[in-house]
Amino acid sequence: MQILPFYLVCDESGSMNGDPLDSINSALPELHREISTNPTVADKTRFCLIGFSSDAKVLQPLVDLSDIDTLPGLAAGGLTAYGEAFRTLLGCIESDVAALKAEGHDVYRPVVFFLSDGGPTDDDWQQAHKELIDARYRPNIIAFGIGEADRATIGHVANFRAFMQQDRTVSAAQALREFAASLTRSIVRSASSIPADGSGGFNLAVDETVPGFTTVSLDKL
Repeated sequence: MQILPFYLVCDESGSMNGDPLDSINSALPELHREISTNPTVADKTRFCLIGFSSDAKVLQPLVDLSDIDTLPGLAAGGLTAYGEAFRTLLGCIESDVAALKAEGHDVYRPVVFFLSDGGPTDDDWQQAHKELIDARYRPNIIAFGIGEADRATIGHVANFRAFMQQDRTVSAAQALREFAASLTRSIVRSASSIPADGSGGFNLAVDETVPGFTTVSLDKL
C-alpha cells in the first residue's frame, strides 16, 4: 500500500494564545473528518501533530486518523524555537518511514504543514532546517505565516508552498481547512491515476492560492 505521511507542525508560543490557537483547535476536528471519512484518503494517509515553542512535543504520533476519535489540542507557552521543531520533525519522519517500510508499505515524500505567527528565537534553527530538507526523506513543506510572522522566514522554511496572512478576518483555521480540502482532492486525484500494481508516483497538487492569504516567493537555497 502507498502511504503519504502528513505532519502538522504548529507554533505554540505565548503570542499564539487566544484566537490563533483556539481557531486551529476548532479546525482540527474538521481536518480529522475531511481526511478520515474519505476511504481513499484515509487508506493512504497517516497524520502526526507536533506543537513547538521553547521545545517541541509530539502531541499525536503518526496514525491513521480513522483509528482515533479526537485529536489533542494545542496550548500556548514559551518562545518560538524553530530549531527544536525541525529536529523533532526530522526524528519523527525517519522513525515513521522506517516503521511503515517495515510493515511493507511504499512511502511517499512526507507533507508538512508548518504554521507560525512570529519569528524564531533560537540561533541554530537554520542548521536544523538544512538538516531536515537535506535528509533522505526530505519533506514537502507548506508554510503559513499568520499575525506578525516574518515573511522572509516563512519563505525560507517552505520548499513547496508559502503563504502569509493578508486578511485578518480569514483565520488560520480557514487556511487549515482549505489545505485539508486541497490535500484530500490531490490524494483522490492521484489515487485514481495509480495503476493497480501500485507503480507510479504520488502527484501532490495542493492549491497555489488560499483565500485571505498571499503567496510568498520561496527562498532560493
